[in-house]
Amino acid sequence: MTPSAPRLPVLVAGAGPAGLMATIELTRRGVPVRCIDRAGGPSTLSKALGVWPRTRELIRRIGGDEALASRSLPQTQMRYYSSGKVIANLRYRTATRPLICPQPGVEEVLREVLTGLGGSPEWRTELLDLDQCDDRVRVRVRYPDGAERIEEFAYLVGADGASSTVRAQLGIGFDGDTYELRFVVADALADTALDPTMTHYFCSTRGILVACGLPSGRWRVFTSAPPDFTQQGADLDAVQRLVDERGPGGIVLRDPDWLSVFSVHARQAERTRVGHVFLVGDAAHIHSPAGGQGLNTGVTDAHNLAWKMAFVWHGRADPDLLDTYAAERGQVARAVVRQADVQTRIWLLRRGYQVALRDTLLRAASALRLFDISYVPWLAGLRTRYRVAASEGRAVAGFQPGALIPLPLRSELDDLRYTLLISRPERHGSGGASFDALADLCRDHFADRVDVRVLDGNGRARGAVAALVRPDGHVDTASRDAAPVRTRLTALFTAPPTRQPDGLGDLRRKT
Repeated sequence: MTPSAPRLPVLVAGAGPAGLMATIELTRRGVPVRCIDRAGGPSTLSKALGVWPRTRELIRRIGGDEALASRSLPQTQMRYYSSGKVIANLRYRTATRPLICPQPGVEEVLREVLTGLGGSPEWRTELLDLDQCDDRVRVRVRYPDGAERIEEFAYLVGADGASSTVRAQLGIGFDGDTYELRFVVADALADTALDPTMTHYFCSTRGILVACGLPSGRWRVFTSAPPDFTQQGADLDAVQRLVDERGPGGIVLRDPDWLSVFSVHARQAERTRVGHVFLVGDAAHIHSPAGGQGLNTGVTDAHNLAWKMAFVWHGRADPDLLDTYAAERGQVARAVVRQADVQTRIWLLRRGYQVALRDTLLRAASALRLFDISYVPWLAGLRTRYRVAASEGRAVAGFQPGALIPLPLRSELDDLRYTLLISRPERHGSGGASFDALADLCRDHFADRVDVRVLDGNGRARGAVAALVRPDGHVDTASRDAAPVRTRLTALFTAPPTRQPDGLGDLRRKT
């Protein structure tokens, strides 16, 4: 990137959860940014519901946790039924407990945070097309009065949903499948004895029925639609018949405020970066609502991209840092799409031997608490481990490269900078002088990029170690020797001559 490019702002296309998070994080980090959306204003449709702990942690970091909690209903567990009998319970511990907060509530919280930072989405403002040159993106924008203008930006973030204009303009494929079955969703008042703090999954040969309580006192019911079920025929009576057929009985729906029939897709963009343009959220990947990952994956996409973009925009890191966005979040998206697909297919099993096998496996996993130990923490976003090229991948003194450090420690760190953690317990001796020199390097040359923290040794690290932790709380590098960490610091923060960003040559050939 040439010296002139950092003076240009960033454009975020889309004011949903991913777009708002990207805008907030860039603003917090001193990057001028605009967020546009062609819609006339915020959506009132519930759509996504679950906010998992990692997403909540990011919202807490930006000052929105209290507002989020006030709009939410905490969950205690997921419960699976087959032929009316409980076959599995997936229990949440405090650290893995999600909140139920309909998407409009999450977006409202994020808009309030953005307003507090002096920003706001520009509604009825549409990205029409784009072009790129070596160090910037040219975008044609239509404004509410119908005027069209060509404007230049350092970067463009496409957060404009499953039907992304940005993705289409780049000619990026959106590979995957659409399920043959369609689904129907209704948000309504309900007379029921079901516990609203649980998500209930009723599996039967007639189809899946999912029910969970909402903060408003209403219930969300979600079920597979019969082949002849259409949007025109989707009234409350029709949905009630499906609930009676597939549920436990005793669920009576009334006064719906949303009812929709829709198809479910499992798709992922073939790339999420072309030059100075990036895709996040539904523009990059869509999948079944099984597991409640959609909103969460979009928010964490945006966070991952924004802190890296801010470092590069300010000239504080090698532009190659942005290449890690596609690799890291592509890895996460593939896993999310895969688990949602598996869970959806498990829902839809109908043959007797398949149902019996599913029920047996779910009972065993529940009894052994395998879900609680592994699957639920993964859903919570706490098991994400990136492949960190700078490290050999071995854990050092409790620091696992690519993984999150423990929450109590990462909540203390400055999330606007990297943090160099140094532990030098007396009983482990070695490393003192070299670790001191490493700390001096950061304070003298990288103070705007790296904070230095000396751990007190009270169980936070096992032995002498220097660990470089990223602004998102993931371990970048860890070693008992200062040399590998010094090498990593100079590689990150000493930029070599820039090369052509990934995919820009391909875009030029297309245009």
